[in-house]
Amino acid sequence: MIAAGRLRHRVQLQRQVHSQSPETGAQTIIWQPLAEVWAEVAALSARELVAAKSVDSEVTMRVTIRQRDDVTDKCRLIHRGKILNIRGVLPDPVSGLEYLTLPCSE
Repeated sequence: MIAAGRLRHRVQLQRQVHSQSPETGAQTIIWQPLAEVWAEVAALSARELVAAKSVDSEVTMRVTIRQRDDVTDKCRLIHRGKILNIRGVLPDPVSGLEYLTLPCSE
């Protein structure tokens, strides 16, 4: 079980929505707020990046949130005005039902 005290950052979860311009008919992508959630946002250390063999990787943050069924790698997070692109969705290793770990890049 994840301790509530660890989830001390407020982040906005957004999802991509495809829309069509009424004037031109062109397809556009807009970001629609999905939810405001409590999260643990942690910058990855150099050791973690090397251990993951991702020295050149874009993954720079690890965000942990409570389990949700609507989170995919097509979503993104807004944290303190910064856009965090979700690179994967990892369920907790014990039950897979308590929390999600989201490797993210700015």
